[in-house]
Amino acid sequence: MIKEFKLTSEYITLGQFLKEESIISSGGQAKWYLQDNPVLLNGVKEQRRGKKLRSGDKLEVNQEAYELR
Repeated sequence: MIKEFKLTSEYITLGQFLKEESIISSGGQAKWYLQDNPVLLNGVKEQRRGKKLRSGDKLEVNQEAYELR
């Protein structure tokens, strides 16, 4: 099942997304989380916490699928 994530602005960074979805508890944890856990953005592994996510992007994190709207 794909979860829908509603954007409130033009974009959100990957680090902010992980915090918003309670995958990490603080922004500082994003770097370490991304080193140890595979995150796929549109089917490609992504490790940059500052990567801008925009409407239409698809993420796979912790065996969960998300689509940004």
